[in-house]
Amino acid sequence: MKEQGDVTVAELARQLEMAPVSVRHHLDVLQGENLISAPRVRRRGTVGRPLQVYALTEAANAYFPRNHEALAMRLMDELKLLLSAEQLQALLERMAEQEARQAPPLPENATLEQRVASTVAFLNQRGYLARYERQGEAFNLYTVNCPYSGVSEQHRELCLMDLRLISQLLGAPPAPVDRLVDGDCCCTYRIGGHPGERAPVQTAGPAADNHQPSAIPLYLDPVLV
Repeated sequence: MKEQGDVTVAELARQLEMAPVSVRHHLDVLQGENLISAPRVRRRGTVGRPLQVYALTEAANAYFPRNHEALAMRLMDELKLLLSAEQLQALLERMAEQEARQAPPLPENATLEQRVASTVAFLNQRGYLARYERQGEAFNLYTVNCPYSGVSEQHRELCLMDLRLISQLLGAPPAPVDRLVDGDCCCTYRIGGHPGERAPVQTAGPAADNHQPSAIPLYLDPVLV
């Protein structure tokens, strides 16, 4: 299908050396998983019965090789050649702000936990595998997956872009505590609480010596109240 586009059951059966009934079974399974489109009609001129043809959906493209990571790495390399550090940071901050504007608005009187829960939901839509935990009057927000993994290790400015995104979603800057690029099992952000409880804000520099990975607490509360 990837090579030919629209194909019929008979064409697939001939090329795969399978019985048409077996091909139809596999097509039904693939259609149920939204990997091929519902059959549509291909007409053969003015005579003969029209043929039903199948094609891959956009979701099926995820199963084919892609090179996004290498492209992103090269783009970051080129941006660093063209822009100063301040210009690059400003660009990434604008991108984070534009992304944050895609989030659904919250009421003006939303509680801190509602803002944290909304932030977690938005991040999960973008693949961060985020959770949060309440600790007294403060919250810890965890992101277990980095969507930029493979690139952020070499371009830690992306960590600052994430920090800007989360700050915009929350309406206030959190305090970074742990980072995946430093070998931790997740990125951790401290939100709220007393100033003395906040961890110092980290910058996108080399990992500290003797840094030990931290563990995520067992109790995670994603409930919106």
